[in-house]
Amino acid sequence: MVRPNPNPGAPSQRMLRVGEQVRHALSDVLARGDVHDPELAGQIISVLEVRMSPDLRHGTVLIMPLGGKGEAEAVAALNNNAKMLRLEVSRRLRELKYSPELRFRVDDRYDEAERIERIFEEDRVRRDLEDQKKRADIVAGQQQEQQE
Repeated sequence: MVRPNPNPGAPSQRMLRVGEQVRHALSDVLARGDVHDPELAGQIISVLEVRMSPDLRHGTVLIMPLGGKGEAEAVAALNNNAKMLRLEVSRRLRELKYSPELRFRVDDRYDEAERIERIFEEDRVRRDLEDQKKRADIVAGQQQEQQE
């Protein structure tokens, strides 16, 4: 019996496991230089995550070129070679019923985290956070007095 996913929006354990297997296989293909494309030959590309669809037929591959330069070119070259990369992944992962179709995109999570860090460093935000902490301390003190 298949149990329903307790978090419907979250990926299942199987999606995470297969995504990790695909990530390892792609990393191996790219590290060994099995891709014979001049655009990819001089680049070192990190495969940071593979997000699988629930049916495991599609995978979104989040990549980052070394140094963060040439992102658009790397994504374009990888998407141009997606069929060949899919074939290489299927050779390495024989236990999968279907070889997933791969789509590549740049991982922008680090840029987003940096943007949020800059917002927290702004004076008005820091002041608001300090005011909120002071109010929370006052409320906690009042609650403690009521309990005594």
